[in-house]
Amino acid sequence: MRIGILGGTFNPIHIGHLILAEEALSKLNLDKLIFVPTYIPPHKGIESDVKPQDRLKMVRLAIEDNPAFGVSSFEIDSKKKSYSIYTLKELKRQFGPDAQLFFLTGSDLLKDLFSWKDVSDIFKLSKFIVANRAGYPVKDVPKEVETVVITPIEVSSEDIRRRVKSARSIRYLVPEKVRAYITAHNMYK
Repeated sequence: MRIGILGGTFNPIHIGHLILAEEALSKLNLDKLIFVPTYIPPHKGIESDVKPQDRLKMVRLAIEDNPAFGVSSFEIDSKKKSYSIYTLKELKRQFGPDAQLFFLTGSDLLKDLFSWKDVSDIFKLSKFIVANRAGYPVKDVPKEVETVVITPIEVSSEDIRRRVKSARSIRYLVPEKVRAYITAHNMYK
């Protein structure tokens, strides 16, 4: 089984995340793609006071109509700083030794890759895939990393939070159920 893993804060999840996941599913010939919302990312803070359970719920709402997508609450359930190596070990345990893991990340994280905890073990446990992200050219790619070209979409969670705060529309930037959840829970104000 070929399993894609896409981690992130998903604060909130948006169409850029979903397009990346859908195209990676196809281009990498994956059987399933698992979204893994972080509890506390090791390399950056989480901008907003949105609870981890709310971010997890928004991911579930965003992917519920795609049977090839799944979500893991492993990092949020751990209630501590999220390190990819621990998540990969857990997913390998869950899916079994025959599962081939594909760890997906955006080109914006490539420059800091070798500061990650146990990055050499991450390379052993998974195929490490970098997808292009608008404004972050894919260059100086280490030999351990493969790339995948995704339709570039200039949308970010940061921009969505700014839009909500200034009472501007986020319709079509996030799935409708996510937009409704944000509105109903008065988030990002």
